[in-house]
Amino acid sequence: MAQVEATTERVIAADAETVFDMLADYGNARAKILPEQFSEYRVHEGGDGEGTLVHWRLQATSKRVRDCLLDVTEPTDGQLVEKDRNSSMVTTWTVTPAGEGRSRVVVTTVWNGAGGIGGFFERAFAPKGLARIYDAVLANLAAEIEKK
Repeated sequence: MAQVEATTERVIAADAETVFDMLADYGNARAKILPEQFSEYRVHEGGDGEGTLVHWRLQATSKRVRDCLLDVTEPTDGQLVEKDRNSSMVTTWTVTPAGEGRSRVVVTTVWNGAGGIGGFFERAFAPKGLARIYDAVLANLAAEIEKK
């Protein structure tokens, strides 16, 4: 079983604190920026960063649906970590300043992939597909922030 990793990033025209606060707002803002691949979104505990327990279904492909129940932590300033209780999947959001009034958001998801030929295809194709999904999340985040 090899670890699989998908990473994407975007520079957003807003300061890092504003971007981080929106990402950490699971009670309101987060649901607004999720694309169609996410469904059944609900917050079970908390709702603002550390201590949040949130659920969603992630449909990566027409046949690949993952039921996620995520514990959210903030291990360092500018970082949110979502650990799935139902799998080995961990998504880390890192927000850093990127010049005057701009910030860089990097999203990295890792999980233990399947073995054998299925694992080969998972390692080859899943990172690109998941990166496209998180590109859409980041585009929606940028659009939502620019509305304000």
